[in-house]
Amino acid sequence: MTLEELFDAHAQQVRRYLIRRLGGPAALADDLTGDVFVVAWRRRESIPEGMELPWLYAVARRVLANHRRRPTEVLVADLRDVEEIDDADPGHLVTEDLTLRTAWQKLSPRDREVLRLSAWEGLDGSALATALGISVSGAGAALSRARARFREELAAQV
Repeated sequence: MTLEELFDAHAQQVRRYLIRRLGGPAALADDLTGDVFVVAWRRRESIPEGMELPWLYAVARRVLANHRRRPTEVLVADLRDVEEIDDADPGHLVTEDLTLRTAWQKLSPRDREVLRLSAWEGLDGSALATALGISVSGAGAALSRARARFREELAAQV
C-alpha cells in the first residue's frame, strides 16, 4: 500500500481519534494527523500489512503524548469547535451523560484508552493489541479488566 493509499484509507479515522482525545481545535488535530503520517512515511517498511489502522492509532497515541508534553497556550475560545461535535459520537455521549461522565472520570487513563480503542475505534483482538503495543492476550485481559472496572463505577453511581 502506498502512503497516498494509506492516507486516503485512514486519515479521517486518525483525525477523529485525535479530535476525541484533544477536546481542542480541529486545526490542531489536522496538524497532529499530519505528524502521524510523517512517521508512517518514515517507517513505511515496518507497517504491518492488514494492521495499518491499529498501527496508525499506536503512532497517534505517541504523537499525542509528545504533543501534551510540550508547553502550549490555548485560547479558551478554541477549546472546542462546535461544528466538530457529532451527537452520535460515543465520546460526546459519555461527556453529556452525568452518570457516564462521573464513572468514566474515575477510571484510570489506561482503562479509558483501552475502552476508547475498543468501543469508539472498533478495535479488538490483534488490532487492539497492535494499537496498545502489547500481546493479544494482554489486550484481551486489559479490555476485560477495563470493562469490569467501568461496570463497577457505573454501579456505584446508581
